Amino acid sequence: MIHRFLLLLLMFLPFFSGAAETEQYVLDDGDRISIKVYGEEDLSMDILLSTRGRFDYPYLGRLEAAGKSVGQLQRIIEQGLRGDYLIDPKVTVNVIQFRKFYVNGEVNQPGGYDYQPGLTIGKAIAIAGGFTDRASRKKIQKTEAKNGRTQKNVGLSQTVGPGDIIVVDQSFF
Repeated sequence: MIHRFLLLLLMFLPFFSGAAETEQYVLDDGDRISIKVYGEEDLSMDILLSTRGRFDYPYLGRLEAAGKSVGQLQRIIEQGLRGDYLIDPKVTVNVIQFRKFYVNGEVNQPGGYDYQPGLTIGKAIAIAGGFTDRASRKKIQKTEAKNGRTQKNVGLSQTVGPGDIIVVDQSFF
């Protein structure tokens, strides 16, 4: 019986860790989020964050989501609605569509792709169709969206963030 419980726990562990990772995800322009308020259809909506990471929300006016985690935004909405509008609001905020990351250079399908929590350089290249025959497996650079810093010769296990740009150089041998 204990073995079955441990097996079930191990099967569902990735889902729980993914939820925690998404709650810590920092929002910015280009993210599409879903706000649900239990029992209040008029306050539940899907929103594409504007170019400044802001949106208008009923009763609360313009809210700044950029730079806040999903959990922080959820608490801001709950606190804003509590008291004057609702006694005990139950709010959930989820990311429906993450902003894009970009893969260029010697990959089969260069372009922008929706970010996924836990993404690595290797997974990003696989999403972009894999390496071309001329691709260098070692000359890969990553430009981070959050600070504009470019790293050269990054490994395939390095993490990728939303908005990051990955460039796979050509191999000469």
